[in-house]
Amino acid sequence: MKKDIVHREDIELVINKFYERVLMDDLLPEFFTKVIQVNWKKHLPVMYAFWENVVFYTGGYEGNPLEVHRKIHAKSTLKKEHFDRWVKLFTQAVDEHFEGEKAELMKSKASSIATIMQIKIIQ
Repeated sequence: MKKDIVHREDIELVINKFYERVLMDDLLPEFFTKVIQVNWKKHLPVMYAFWENVVFYTGGYEGNPLEVHRKIHAKSTLKKEHFDRWVKLFTQAVDEHFEGEKAELMKSKASSIATIMQIKIIQ
């Protein structure tokens, strides 16, 4: 039996595994390597804080992910298939290491976030 997500280090593991999957994927890497050329030293701590806030309500994240994704969409069109793949890879990263209430919450929130972004960006 796997353990549940209980602290920030668990969040960091999920996020790191997720981005490993993203960068090896056949659909998503260009958004991170060509469209916006992510600075990983800056991006990863922001993602850790975002997801730590989502899962544990820490209040440690400041930002507007919707606006960031709107800017990405303006540079290179985001489609439903991109969001679907994002959710799939994210879910796999969680399931690879964790199970339990917080793991399910993290996957549920990822799906909800993807749905909301699709509605507000793609329409």
